[in-house]
Amino acid sequence: MGRIFEEMKKRHEEMKEWFYALHRKPELAFEEEATSAFVAEKLKSWGYEVEEKVGRTGLVASMTLGDGQKKLGLRADMDALPIQEENDLEYKSQIPGKSHLCGHDGHVTMLLGAAKYLADTRNFNGAIRLIFQPAEEIMGGSLAMIEDGLFERFPMDAVFAMHNMPGLKLGTFHFYEGEMMSAVDNWEIELTGKGSHGSMPEKSIDPLVAGASLVMALQTIVSRNIPAMNNSVLSVGAFQSGEAGNVIPANAILRLSMRNIQAETRTLMLERIRAITKAQAECYNCKWEIREGTPGAVLVTDTEMTRYAMEVAEKTFGPESVGTLKRPYMASEDFAFMLQQRKGTYFSIGNGEDAQMPHNPGFIVNLDLLPYGAAYWAALAEDYLK
Repeated sequence: MGRIFEEMKKRHEEMKEWFYALHRKPELAFEEEATSAFVAEKLKSWGYEVEEKVGRTGLVASMTLGDGQKKLGLRADMDALPIQEENDLEYKSQIPGKSHLCGHDGHVTMLLGAAKYLADTRNFNGAIRLIFQPAEEIMGGSLAMIEDGLFERFPMDAVFAMHNMPGLKLGTFHFYEGEMMSAVDNWEIELTGKGSHGSMPEKSIDPLVAGASLVMALQTIVSRNIPAMNNSVLSVGAFQSGEAGNVIPANAILRLSMRNIQAETRTLMLERIRAITKAQAECYNCKWEIREGTPGAVLVTDTEMTRYAMEVAEKTFGPESVGTLKRPYMASEDFAFMLQQRKGTYFSIGNGEDAQMPHNPGFIVNLDLLPYGAAYWAALAEDYLK
């Protein structure tokens, strides 16, 4: 391990204190006011120029040194999840029903650790942009920052992000070239019929039955329309209709999550959902409406930047700490939208082979991970901005 990692180990206790503070006070998407203020206060005290409320609750911190013309962006997501934490931790979430069960508090901490080191050592030549992004969990924060002029107001040549990943050896780095994570589309379908007493179904137009048929019909898209070698998932995660067993409801709502790696497969899936919804609704004499969410984007890493990021990891931690992922993730990331604007890459940092997966009520960031991620960001900044 190199000098930067050794220095980060000396700063480990300080980073853990930041992590505890963030973990205790989780905030959901676009509610990250206190989190953003906490981060901004630290960065300003270290000499960064901080612009707050970029993309509503995001912020960008900048520091420019020397005469270098290169500009590097490093991004961490800040938002928590609407899940009750089940861990019995001294620093567990103090907000009922909200918790950092994806590790974004760890991501913020690691980038803060690198920020303080870079401000202390000032061993770079050019501009560093630290992006603290809101609302990754609802796929909205990246676009909000971009639409608020992220890359025009804070010019960057390249942008990078990392995510902790359980199942991978602690402190190892894993990369993938090309289509790495799926595009996610979150839609809501509402079927409208006519309510009636449960004893007189003939006087109703039953949207619940239509919805049940629609759930099953939608499952044929992946099995019968998508080539087997392609990567697609269609899940109906919510089906809400009615309150009482003896009342036929007037409405039914289905909430869908669709994930695709290939852009052409995504287009086919969405077209089939529209066609099947229309046909099923008409078959049962129901009215229908599809409310489409933010269009999804496949996360595509830049080959040159991915190989460069791997080289930095190898120089910093040794070749045994670096690997390539065997296949894409079907999870999704709104960092995909930033990679559409600037070259860069996204990669995984191992959170431990026995760790619970993110979004599980028992998920925990291994605190020994913090010096690894902070050291990597610092090493990347020093190397890119030589």
